[in-house]
Amino acid sequence: MRVNRRPRASVTQRMSRAISDSVTGRRVIAFREELRRRHAPVHWTNLFGIVTLACVVVVFGTGIALMFFYQPSGSLTRYDGSYAPLHGSTMSQALRSTLALSFDVRGGMLLRQAHHWAALLLPAAIILQLLVTFFTGAFRRPRTGMWVLLFGILIVALAGGWSGYALPDDMLSGTGLRITQGIVLGIPVMGTWLSSLLFGGEFPGSIIEHLYPLHVAVVPALLVLLLVLRARSAWFHKPPQFPAQGRSERIVVGVPLWPNHAARNGGLFALVVGMLVLVSAFVTVDPVWLYGPSDPAAASAGSQPDWYTGFLDGALRLVPPGWEFVWLGHTWSFSVLVPLAVVGLFLLAVLVYPFAEEWVTADHREHHLLDRPRTVPVRTAIGVAGVVFYGVLWSAGSADLVATHFGLSVESVVVLLQVTLVVGPIAAFILTRRVAIGLQRKDQEILLHGYETGRIVRLPGGEYVEIHRPVDAPEALRLSSAGDYVPIAAHPDDDGHLHLGDRVRARLSEFFFEDRMVPVQHNDDGVGEERTHERSIERASRS
Repeated sequence: MRVNRRPRASVTQRMSRAISDSVTGRRVIAFREELRRRHAPVHWTNLFGIVTLACVVVVFGTGIALMFFYQPSGSLTRYDGSYAPLHGSTMSQALRSTLALSFDVRGGMLLRQAHHWAALLLPAAIILQLLVTFFTGAFRRPRTGMWVLLFGILIVALAGGWSGYALPDDMLSGTGLRITQGIVLGIPVMGTWLSSLLFGGEFPGSIIEHLYPLHVAVVPALLVLLLVLRARSAWFHKPPQFPAQGRSERIVVGVPLWPNHAARNGGLFALVVGMLVLVSAFVTVDPVWLYGPSDPAAASAGSQPDWYTGFLDGALRLVPPGWEFVWLGHTWSFSVLVPLAVVGLFLLAVLVYPFAEEWVTADHREHHLLDRPRTVPVRTAIGVAGVVFYGVLWSAGSADLVATHFGLSVESVVVLLQVTLVVGPIAAFILTRRVAIGLQRKDQEILLHGYETGRIVRLPGGEYVEIHRPVDAPEALRLSSAGDYVPIAAHPDDDGHLHLGDRVRARLSEFFFEDRMVPVQHNDDGVGEERTHERSIERASRS
């Protein structure tokens, strides 16, 4: 008699069922279903975070591999490795291990260059994220904390890049360290003590031994912590999105996080990593063998820092000479104090701007819809002015190279940059504000009359008019999206006193909103009220 038996489950099927029935398996399944339910908008401004993550992964992966070959020691030795031009040269153990990694370890050059290129791209991706967040107003509540975390990630990335820049102990990095020591020594009262603490005595001291723990332990720990906190904050808040049909402060329109959004981000992640590896394989960066060992008594001619610290070097170069005096037995050098103050205030302004705008506008609501830069002219103008200010400082870091390449004197280039540093941001603010207002007026004209078609018709009465193409509803919603902001007014307190802080706040609020244009109310078909007259003209022309 034939007996029908059920086929026995395979080993993998039984293991899969057992894992799914476990507590961890159920949590993973629930998390996957949550990812399927959540949606994320698709826009190019969301891609810089993936670029940042890819750079961090490459930096961490290559950095861990480099730790097995690098010797963080400033003790001197004689080089006898594979690079013949430096045979017999006296150098530190740090530089000797770097040269051995570059020429004697298979794939060592690729590791070094991938680490360096990723460290160069990381601040650029973070800065672009900050700019996108700023110009779209994505820093408003409830994401103010995410702005602070992103700013902290930038500062930590800069600290990691600077500390790693000095570790090879070649002539170029030694020149940068000598500049750092000069800045520290220029701080009144405590400069000598800080220099001794940082370098462990006279230059160069034990700077390599001091920077190595910062680079391999402190910076990675802080970076991971800030990234985790930012990811956690992004998980609990809805992703911001630009206004469009079907989108609102509560409804997010986009693709599911799993698998669609994950596949998109995974592809970009792989592309960025692949490009970093490809560039590292063919483009040389930081050729320490050409610079030679560091020498406290020498400096590299035309040396340039990594691009992300160029604005710090530029701030030092723009200070006029002779700005110092003696007071209380100490030399107060404004050539150091002024750049430190200017850069410090600039970074502080970037950090606190979301809080300042919230105070000026008195807007404490949660925002999940982003602004178009043109709809907030003052904010956009402030951002462009800040970019110009940073750009001038960054350009000043290469003032000597600009002078030599264009046949100019260094003094004339510095004077031009000094003037631009003051006038440039003001001119950029005024120009950007007017451009944003002009773009708003253009949008209102399109909403009221539609798009120009170039078709000219003659009416029965002899009048010539141009036919406009109607604006569809989604486009009209995008063009008319603007916040319902109004300037705040200063009100006296119970005793009838009007405080100075309230008056200042009211004036700033009026200045912030005075040029915002009231959005045109569009009909269901997406065109303005004046469009009815143009339709009658079009019907008359057809008849």
